[in-house]
Amino acid sequence: EVDQNSFETEFDLNDVKMDESLVDPSSESNNNPKIIERRNYQSSRNLYKIYTEEFDEIAKAEKLETNEEIIRLRKNLDQQLTGFQNVIAKLANKLQRKLLAKQNRSWQFDLEEGLLDSSRLTRVIIDPFNPLSFKKEKNTEFKDTIVTLLIDNSGSMRGRPITIAAICADILSRTLERCSVKVEILGFTTKNWKGGKSREKWNLNNKPTNPGRLNDLRHIIYKSADSPWRQSKKNIGLMLKEGILKENIDGEAIKWALNRIKKRKEERKIIMVISDGAPVDDSTLSTNPGDYLEKNLKQTVKFIEDKSNIEILAIGIGHDVSRYYSKAIKIADVQELGDVMIEQLGNLF
Repeated sequence: EVDQNSFETEFDLNDVKMDESLVDPSSESNNNPKIIERRNYQSSRNLYKIYTEEFDEIAKAEKLETNEEIIRLRKNLDQQLTGFQNVIAKLANKLQRKLLAKQNRSWQFDLEEGLLDSSRLTRVIIDPFNPLSFKKEKNTEFKDTIVTLLIDNSGSMRGRPITIAAICADILSRTLERCSVKVEILGFTTKNWKGGKSREKWNLNNKPTNPGRLNDLRHIIYKSADSPWRQSKKNIGLMLKEGILKENIDGEAIKWALNRIKKRKEERKIIMVISDGAPVDDSTLSTNPGDYLEKNLKQTVKFIEDKSNIEILAIGIGHDVSRYYSKAIKIADVQELGDVMIEQLGNLF
């Protein structure tokens, strides 16, 4: 079902202090209308506001289309994957070997069964009443891990970029699941072009200045962390439906993904954003400063990188996204996918 009670409140980046150089508590000039106007303007630039959340939604992918259409779209994705089956198999195997090789091996000693521990034989010779000692090799799994794949479902991703993103999600989900890493796949876009019902409401309310984000968000759950890939794989094809891909408001989408992953019990938490560049929503940018969404994206990512125990990195599809993320890689086309993902994910784990 679509969830209208959409956005959790645990994570708040709006506590941005106003420029203190504008305020002198002892000064009478604080009552000066021009100072007040300037202060209010500065405050409105610093704070990220949302005009209304009334029309936002969080939707499961399978609720956005008929089952027949979702199956058709998955077949379409599978056809596009055909030429890359060898690459995918090779990548999955290499990545799996690399990840599993990272597991540290250690031994359990003084067991009643297993391999005979020759290093303990001396004590048996000295005292035959000492029992034989056995040992077993045990795998120390890497930290219990969850990865959230957060995928830009904007109109600019239409065509080749969204196909690459879907292939990325497919390969990563399958491979990481084989290595006992939980994977969640999320998407973000808007319900409408041109601001949707949020803008209609703003128009009816006499168009207040600097309204903040002014569109209806649509956040999509393609695969929840506890759902096996096999059960959710058909949903990934929905990304190829052009009618889904609209605007992208990245900062709030990352906040949503963060609030979901924070609730998980896994020890290590990673958010991987797959995007093609800057956040864009014409309705919001036409009524606020031009860097409004970009600024919020940078603040959100910086907060996670500096002040949380959650890791965040990005894959830029055809674009360099390193100006937003400290850890970022670029993929120009599917041909590069294998090598880039093997190298980067191997380093990550």
